Amino acid sequence: MKYRKKPVVIEAIVFTRNNFDEVYQFTNGTVHSLTIERRPNGKCTCMLPTLEGKHIASEGDYIIRGVKGELYPCKPDIFEKTYERVE
Repeated sequence: MKYRKKPVVIEAIVFTRNNFDEVYQFTNGTVHSLTIERRPNGKCTCMLPTLEGKHIASEGDYIIRGVKGELYPCKPDIFEKTYERVE
């Protein structure tokens, strides 16, 4: 059997080292533990509570709010294959 994903509109934000305050607001204050390695182009991460427990979001990941308000990180390549922007 084959299945197609239903067209559902979600909200998402890209996590970067420069928009942690926006991500914090987007997640209703639940994202935490912003970490930036102290070296040129050091890795940047944050901790995100999900239905499956805490997940690490890396810089460039999309943080998605699902249809029931749940949050989860998504790698950019997967996001771009799965979602398209709506107006």
